[in-house]
This record gives sequence, C-alpha cells and structure tokens, in this order.
Amino acid sequence: MRNATTAAATATPPLVSWGLLPAGLLSASAVVLFGVRAAVPGYALLVAALALAFVVNRALFKDLLLLALGLLIISTISVEANIDYPNMALMGTVLALAVLVPYLISRYGYRDHAIRFPIRTGQRWSTPERWYLVIVVGLGYVILPTYFIRSGVYQNWPAVTAPDEIARLFVGVGFVGIWDELFFICVAFTLLRRHFPDWQANLLQAVIFCSFLWELGYQSWGPLMTFPFALLQGYTFKLTRSLTYVVCVHLLFDVVVFLVIVHAHTREWLAIFPY
Repeated sequence: MRNATTAAATATPPLVSWGLLPAGLLSASAVVLFGVRAAVPGYALLVAALALAFVVNRALFKDLLLLALGLLIISTISVEANIDYPNMALMGTVLALAVLVPYLISRYGYRDHAIRFPIRTGQRWSTPERWYLVIVVGLGYVILPTYFIRSGVYQNWPAVTAPDEIARLFVGVGFVGIWDELFFICVAFTLLRRHFPDWQANLLQAVIFCSFLWELGYQSWGPLMTFPFALLQGYTFKLTRSLTYVVCVHLLFDVVVFLVIVHAHTREWLAIFPY
C-alpha cells in the first residue's frame, strides 16, 4: 500500500490550496536569483518557501526541496553566454548536476519515479505535431531577427567568426536548449503538477524558465517571447508526454537563434532574415 505522502502527491490537485504560497515564493526566488541577480534575497525566498511548505504540506516540501536544490546549484555560477572552453566545461557540469542531483534524490532517496525522461513513448508523431515543427521554424524566422537585432540583445552573445568559435556557439546554444527541457519540464513542471493543476504548475515553471533565460541573455522585451514559449513547451509536453518532441521543438527554434546571432554580429553573413 502506498504511504500517505505518496498518495497526497498523486491525488487530484485542488484548484486552490495553501501550497500555492510556498510554490509561488520558490518561483519568485528564481526571479530574484536570475533576473535581479540578488543572491541573498533570492536564497531568503528559497528558505521561506521551503519552511512554509514544510508547515503546509510535507509532500509538497519534499518536491520543492528537489527543485530548490536545482536552483541553488544553478545559482553558483553565472549563466551569461560565454563560450570560452573552461566556462563551457564549468557551466555544463553545473547544469548537469542541477538535473542529476534532484533525480538521484528522488529515485534513490525518496524511492519514487516522479522525475522521468520519456525519450521513447512508442507513439508516432501525428500530422499536426509534424506541422507544428514547421510552424516553430517559421515563427522563429519572423520573430527572432526583429527581437535580437532591433533590441540589441544579440550583443549578450559573443561575436563568432573562427570555425571553432562558431562550433562552440552552436554546441552551447543546443546544449542549453536540451537542458532547458530536462530541468524546467522534466523536473520543475513534473514535480509541480503533482500538487497543482497543470495550468498552475505550468505558470510556476514558466516564471522560473523565463528568469533563467533573462540571465542567459534574453533581456529587453525578451520575456514577452520567452514566457509564452515556456508555457507552450509545458503544454506541449502535457499533450505529447514526450521529452523527445519538446526537445525537437526547442532545438529547431534554437537553430534559428544561432543563425540570427551569427548574422547579427556579421551582417554580410546569412543575410536572409527580415527585420
């Protein structure tokens, strides 16, 4: 028989609950840590979120603790775009740990399978799902050049001209895109939807997602783009239950991001974008 904690985490989530307070505080901590870049207030919000969750709902506390550990690990470094070899190694290691530590604690500490990475679902992509991939590329082609170039945020990424620099930028953009889905969808969204309706869990993870991308470089009016994108990725994962699919969506979008950044720094290259 399942214990009370597991049963509480897997029951149908209520529309309104006291648990929204600590979960909201945890999402707010990401805004402070990554958006405002204020470590002490951000950590204070994290501690307050966990303390309140411990009082309100022990099952929620356990899952928020996993998410808080991930955020804490990420906050130990700057995630600003820097493709120097040492920084790429450091950032890759830290981001990997931010996913691995919550997973291992959940799997071997809590002995549950809350965090999963559904790569093979056994289902073929439907025609609408295939067309959505095409639409994503089209939207990226129309939106991203205007955003990056007119706002000037392309300068948050380094100019690349040498072959190895171009390769590092391509790998870096792709790696972060894959990691985004591993952490924000398979960890954050998955854990939050155990306790809240899907739309609430999606909003909470989107705040964290958007805050991380702000520090990464998606600033100016970037949140007007990244927040809806985060919501769409959560909703898409809910519909498809496929990590592979949401990663493909993200990587297709990121290919356009990469091409636009290269063009923005060296305008005679890839002069194929409207803006």
